[in-house]
Amino acid sequence: MNEHSVEPQAAMEPPAKPPSPIFNLPGPVLAALVLLAAIYAVQALLLSGSGLDWLFFNFGFIPMRYITPLSEQGPQLFWTPITYSLLHGSIEHIVFNGLWLMAFGTPVARRIGTFRFVVFWVLSAIASAALHAALNWGDATLLIGASGVVSGLMGAACRFAFPPEQRISRPAHLNPRLSMVESFRSRTVVAFILFWFVGNILVAVGVPLIGDSSQAIAWDAHIGGFVFGFLLFGLFDKKPPEPPLISETSDMLQS
Repeated sequence: MNEHSVEPQAAMEPPAKPPSPIFNLPGPVLAALVLLAAIYAVQALLLSGSGLDWLFFNFGFIPMRYITPLSEQGPQLFWTPITYSLLHGSIEHIVFNGLWLMAFGTPVARRIGTFRFVVFWVLSAIASAALHAALNWGDATLLIGASGVVSGLMGAACRFAFPPEQRISRPAHLNPRLSMVESFRSRTVVAFILFWFVGNILVAVGVPLIGDSSQAIAWDAHIGGFVFGFLLFGLFDKKPPEPPLISETSDMLQS
């Protein structure tokens, strides 16, 4: 006889399957992914070349708008510093941003909640567009994509998601927020920031790191978002609840 026994009915029942990771995402992150995918599906499947031109002109960010007299243009300059973050130019573009959004948006969204996450998205998009416009003042270039917002989420995550080593693991969003001084004392945070900035500097000088090297990458927008998230995350943060004593979690960021 076996050392351990179970009830016959229980033995016949298959083990419960763990929930799919996609359904473990916080609501605002999942909603953002669905919105980005829906917009891209419309532009890829339903819009012709002229329709895409109309979409990008009216909802993409163009620095040239801000040197053009108001009497000679429409109101697009007021909403495009936000709406450009919802548009993407290719499957590779949206998939790459979506993966990073899941990785870094999850702990941030769980920490600050839906309303603050939406406000963070809006303001980090504006900050990214502002630096891009400052460095490309008057250019007729088109900026699209959520990379600036994702970079802002990365910067925000640096303030709490890479804690010092500890005996008891906890969900990343429950870690205490690091001060600016504590952030730069953390070897993990400093290494991540250096790696991130070196990657963007390489992109700036024309060294492709991933994807199609023929497509220009708005490295300056990335930096604008990252700096915004890192420096101003405290304005969005709220005191996390007392962490449960657990050893594993789905949104733990490990170095």
